[in-house]
Amino acid sequence: MTNTQHDHILILDFGSQVTQLIARRLRESGVYCEIWPYNQADDKRIKSFNPKGIILAGGPCSVLEEDAPTAPDLVFTLGVPVFGICYGQQTMVKQLGGHVKAEQSREFGRAFVDILNHSEITSGVWDKGAHEQVWMSHGDHVASLPEGFEVIAKSDGAPYAFIADTARHFYGVQFHPEVVHTPHGAELLRNFTHNVCGCSGDWTMASFRTEQIEKIRAQVGDAKVICGLSGGVDSSVTAVLIHEAIGDQLTCIYVDTGLMRAGESEQVVDLFRNHYNIPLIHEDASKRFLSGLEGISDPEIKRKVIGGLFIDVFDECSAKVSTGAKPAKFLAQGTLYPDVIESVSFKGGPSETIKSHHNVGGLPDDMELELIEPMRELFKDEVRALGRELGMPEEFIRRHPFPGPGLAIRIPGEITQDKINILRKADTIYLEEIRTAGLYDKIWQAFAVLLPVKTVGVMGDARTYDYVCALRAVTSTDGMTADYYPFEHKFLGRVSTRIINEVHGINRVVYDITSKPPGTIEWE
Repeated sequence: MTNTQHDHILILDFGSQVTQLIARRLRESGVYCEIWPYNQADDKRIKSFNPKGIILAGGPCSVLEEDAPTAPDLVFTLGVPVFGICYGQQTMVKQLGGHVKAEQSREFGRAFVDILNHSEITSGVWDKGAHEQVWMSHGDHVASLPEGFEVIAKSDGAPYAFIADTARHFYGVQFHPEVVHTPHGAELLRNFTHNVCGCSGDWTMASFRTEQIEKIRAQVGDAKVICGLSGGVDSSVTAVLIHEAIGDQLTCIYVDTGLMRAGESEQVVDLFRNHYNIPLIHEDASKRFLSGLEGISDPEIKRKVIGGLFIDVFDECSAKVSTGAKPAKFLAQGTLYPDVIESVSFKGGPSETIKSHHNVGGLPDDMELELIEPMRELFKDEVRALGRELGMPEEFIRRHPFPGPGLAIRIPGEITQDKINILRKADTIYLEEIRTAGLYDKIWQAFAVLLPVKTVGVMGDARTYDYVCALRAVTSTDGMTADYYPFEHKFLGRVSTRIINEVHGINRVVYDITSKPPGTIEWE
């Protein structure tokens, strides 16, 4: 994956839930970086990556445990600046001869540090003598420093909350500068990457676009490429970028599962076939998917059935492209960097499965096509930025995420055509009201869920016994964590009234106020 045309920062992950935020902060300042599990960073690989600096991220372990994760020794002898965050600070201190104490002064959440000395990292951000807010999440803390280090800042629970060895350009903080709850954290990280490491900050979407087009042309040559379109941002941007690189060598395949939002299939076909003039196969397989889902209520089985059917239909459509003297050789996917990161854990094994992810349903082991994944270096917000760089319509770029299995996982229980129709109408009304209220761009994702519950109601003096519709809307930056959107009750009342009046089959509406964690964004 390594991009060789820009300065690099290497982030070694020890299992923190917020390591991706470090990468996002660096990317926002124009610095290319990659996240590697600490135990997959051997000396040869690190040297080949040629980082201008290394960040040791946080993690859930204690450095005092037997077999606690450690940074490769090369990190401290390579001659590049090193920045340890939370667990990263503690392992750096211990590995360099200092000491860490266990759970005596725990700090979780908002805390404040007193700035005792000047540092290259705090220059222009924090002044000596200042009292600054940070975000802590630690039990253990540094108790004594290795030779060459001095204390830059302290907190009530961490006497060495910020340390520095200026001669070797080693730095460590007990708090998390990557989270928004440390107000000046992004500036501290920028000082490390730009002022200490000397990164130029030249990694932009314009440069990414140019470099990827060259890369795609070199990889593909004169071969044919197939791209699976879902109608979402990721696959759409992927298709437009590849088409800009190789033109009509690309054929897009859009499999209509019958589980899409209202008008979505028509929008996809219009954009790619009529606006971009990209060769497109539109396969209506809705009856096939509905038949395959008959009688199935388990969410994991639903996902597997949908994924398997998708692959079958996709293969059949691909065969049409592969006829003739020059069959298709490549398959393009909208895989993103979080997908790559989450495919392995910091322990080197697969990450814990919360629910099966659906990217074209999972690829068959015997697939003969080679993969093209031009987005695999990007986060979601970067994909949207690339879409704007490519001049794509805002309504596609700003579209809320939509799961691969579609409406099927927003209908807990068995799927029927009647339920799909009811949910689609309710979802359309909900999104219409959100857009009318000017709230669409303030919300990460909003959707309706048709619950497998019926309740008694009264309409026109008659008894009803219909479904309950749950509404969900969350705010987030990357979907990894999320909080519910605080609608005004007046808004929720208006949406509820419209849904109950206009959608036959629903007589009660509720609003989901669960955050992630402990819940997930989707219900299944």
